[in-house]
Amino acid sequence: MIAATVFVFGLLIGSFLNVCIYRLPRNESLAFPASHCPVCGKAIPPWHNIPLVSYLLLRGRCNSCSTSISPLYPLVELLTPLLGVALYLRFGLTLSFSLLALLCAALIVVTFIDLEHQIIPDEITLPGIVIGFACSFLIPRLGWLNSLLGILAGGGSLFLVAWGYERFTGKEGMGGGDIKLLAMLGAFFGWKAIPFIIFVSSLTGSVIGITVMLIKKRDGKFAIPFGPFLVMGALIYLFFGSRLISWYLGLFLGSGRAA
Repeated sequence: MIAATVFVFGLLIGSFLNVCIYRLPRNESLAFPASHCPVCGKAIPPWHNIPLVSYLLLRGRCNSCSTSISPLYPLVELLTPLLGVALYLRFGLTLSFSLLALLCAALIVVTFIDLEHQIIPDEITLPGIVIGFACSFLIPRLGWLNSLLGILAGGGSLFLVAWGYERFTGKEGMGGGDIKLLAMLGAFFGWKAIPFIIFVSSLTGSVIGITVMLIKKRDGKFAIPFGPFLVMGALIYLFFGSRLISWYLGLFLGSGRAA
């Protein structure tokens, strides 16, 4: 019953996240005007704004002008409650659940904005750093020092990589948004999560990036946003990190003993 409630509430949150994803990069108010079709400008009545259900009933088209509605809208509306339920099953109705649900909502917004616009809004990452650090005083397993070191390790490591790349190539290889995003992740997870997130995001980014360039027949100058890969690394760490690290250390220590 609680999981179902979390799912329904997550649908509503997902609908709001779609507003954030569309309006933040356009510097539009999140509150006004009310939901409307971006093509014809017609206001969307509440009965046409029910998460997932309305998209299916309208067959993915605006009721006023018949313009196709991006499938990313229902994807966000579905992804948000699924992550919410996964967090509930992992952490229960705890402070950690509430904090991490807030983080996951922010990461969804960051991912879809970065994919479309190749920017990561400061309106998400800067408050996220502050919130993550502030909440570390309330969560003993995280701790304020661990969170602070996570901010410094996350932001500092990518800053050094970006600085070094620009220094030796004369080109900007990583935006400031990625630096602030990893600092935010460090605030929520602590410094020990940073090497894992960087490794997984770099690995997946390389594999997917090379695959996309081969398919599209682009050269190495083809720009691929790194933010979504940082988000992927963070989510893998959140749900599977401890088990993957234990498995890896088991293999390493096991091979060391065998030698």
